[in-house]
Amino acid sequence: MTNGTLFLPGFHLPTLRRTPRSAAQKLADEKLKVRQHTITQLGECFGSFIPLHELGSEPVGNFSRRRIFSKENTFWGFFSQVLDADGGCQEVVRKVQAFAAARSIPVPSASTSAYCQARGKLERSALQHILEHTSEHLEQRGRNRWWKGRRVVVVDGTGVSMPDTPANQAAWPQPGSQKPGCGFPQARICACFCLQTGALLSHRVSALKDSELTLLRQQWGQFKPGDIMMGDKGFCSYYDVWKFQELGVDTVMTLARRTPVEAAYASCVLGPDDLLMTWPKPVWNKNLSYSHEQWLALPEQLKLRQIKVTITAAGMRSQSFYLVTTLTDASRYTATELADLYFQRWDVELFFRDIKTTMGMDVLRCRSEEMVEKEILMHFIAYNAIRVLMVEAADEAAQAPRRLSFKGSVQALRQWEPQFSRTCDSREQQRMLAMLRSSIAAHLVAPRPGRREPRCVKRRPKPHALLTAPRHQMIEIPHRGRYRAKAA
Repeated sequence: MTNGTLFLPGFHLPTLRRTPRSAAQKLADEKLKVRQHTITQLGECFGSFIPLHELGSEPVGNFSRRRIFSKENTFWGFFSQVLDADGGCQEVVRKVQAFAAARSIPVPSASTSAYCQARGKLERSALQHILEHTSEHLEQRGRNRWWKGRRVVVVDGTGVSMPDTPANQAAWPQPGSQKPGCGFPQARICACFCLQTGALLSHRVSALKDSELTLLRQQWGQFKPGDIMMGDKGFCSYYDVWKFQELGVDTVMTLARRTPVEAAYASCVLGPDDLLMTWPKPVWNKNLSYSHEQWLALPEQLKLRQIKVTITAAGMRSQSFYLVTTLTDASRYTATELADLYFQRWDVELFFRDIKTTMGMDVLRCRSEEMVEKEILMHFIAYNAIRVLMVEAADEAAQAPRRLSFKGSVQALRQWEPQFSRTCDSREQQRMLAMLRSSIAAHLVAPRPGRREPRCVKRRPKPHALLTAPRHQMIEIPHRGRYRAKAA
């Protein structure tokens, strides 16, 4: 090439230019720019646990334009909202304003309108896919903790309330015993948890008129051959025991609605208070929770195992109860092991307490049916995310996940979150993540066998009258200072 430079003959001008950037370098710069415009770095903490491809921008429609409340920012804002102690939308907006000020980005308005509109655009199906992904991830992490190589799925139900709006009342009516305008809409939730890891595997939400057993039948597809379903007496049903057997799933539950079989009438006595029996097919009546055609398909009898468990710990409401199970091999599943397994069923009450009390899902905030379902989904996603941190911390510390404090884990994550947001260096974030797991593993719950927990309230309620009419019709009671609140 001929050199057109008169003063530096033979010097090639193109060598003075900057080396063209490769496609990989341009992509890395774009990713860094996106990360710098993300309101939280929790995605780095849960990057392998939350499928980030579900949070990408859409080509058209909702979340197709670059805004401060992008799909990713809205998701992580919603995620942090259910973790915050306050739990309000204004908390997220203040966080966005602080982030924008630190990044020299125009500070958005203090109004929650933009955030609430963006949150409403999150698709329920996308949140459901994220929840399913977290459940599968936790299942793989906890496989080495299964009971005798089998996954134990514990089932139970609970209730939640929500704001008294016409939309919520239409979807989840308040109890009929309450006067209109004096109560709150209530929903029933039936959920399946992995006993070993505490992972929420599936759930169904419905009105109070639907029983927990009905909601469980909608989740049969969650169970896999070889699983063990464990539930209380509310799930003890001839039809459901047979249906689970058809699915290759064994059951362990307390006996209900049937008289225990005496040893003299047993098919085989396996040991003290341990026998094999046959359950006859129930007589058809219209009050059964399944159709006549389904009743005709039932076998004439089921071969089950009955174990009488005697409680020796003081303070328990029951002195003994009966277990019925399809695990009839007494050499592999001894009566003592099955009794100990069923005592662990109480953990599902603690799982719901973690979600409802620690995370604040007991009283929901959203005012429409669609947003209430999204709020429940986001609580479950955040719950599973914390559970995976606990399982990872337990593996590193050689502890059982049930020994780690869920509330302590939430507190640690709340305080570590701002530190993750201050750096974009991956090695520094990995170091901080390791320190977070170490902090979680350091907070162990002391074993307290036989601890008595009476269902009583020690703190007295304030002497306020109960709302017995709609608020705009309620007349204040004279001499209200002398009014005595109803006993808890």
